[in-house]
Amino acid sequence: MTHALDIDPVASCMVAARVEAYGLTPRLLGGQLWSASTPEESLCFSGANLMPLRGADVDLDYFAERVLAAPRMCTSVVGDAGLALGLWERVADEWGEPREIRAEQPLLALQGPPAVAPDPQVRLVQQSDLDAYFPAAVEMFRGEVGVDPCAGDGGASYRRRLAALIAARRVFARFEDGRVVFKAEIGSMSRRVGQIQGVWVDPSARGRGLGASGTAAVAAATARQGRIASLYVNSFNTSARATYRSVGFVQVGTFATVLVD
Repeated sequence: MTHALDIDPVASCMVAARVEAYGLTPRLLGGQLWSASTPEESLCFSGANLMPLRGADVDLDYFAERVLAAPRMCTSVVGDAGLALGLWERVADEWGEPREIRAEQPLLALQGPPAVAPDPQVRLVQQSDLDAYFPAAVEMFRGEVGVDPCAGDGGASYRRRLAALIAARRVFARFEDGRVVFKAEIGSMSRRVGQIQGVWVDPSARGRGLGASGTAAVAAATARQGRIASLYVNSFNTSARATYRSVGFVQVGTFATVLVD
């Protein structure tokens, strides 16, 4: 199945990154890859995210049957808008009202160098920066995802996740007077693509172009590793879309995300 992930490496980045790191053993992968026919025609990842990668209506029927045959383990349905929303329609009656549906999320990619100068003050975050970085990441998460990552365990699991990304050299920030004013992470990294997430500028620092120059710095770092920089953004976030467009990102697809409780 792994070669099928190369058909659309940008759209498949999240799944490909896990498969490349852990193989296909479900216990290590944190889920399963399903196919109703051949992986080139029909493919879906079922884990913490339910992510249909390709398929026709009959394949979505098959995926829905498999999903509904066991207790729900995912917290979102995400992927190509037609596939993700089509799969959601097939399971919605059983799963109930979603927390939120983000039906149009342009999937963007940057081929070549960024169109704006990268911010030279954006750097890799170190473990010693975690105390300063953590509040900015929490604020971003609350605003972007709509839930509090500190709920339940006081943020311990989220902090561990950030520490792991820092250790993997996938967290970037600009600090001013010990405070984060720009941040971003490479949330998923396959051998061909780095998917940027969590782009955030401190409200007090907005209007200075830090979002564009900071994103350019992260994209340039991704390109230096021989990977395509990618991200997806909510269609209603017009300011972010304008920022990414100024950096040189172009739309290569459309994602949708259904957040379920």
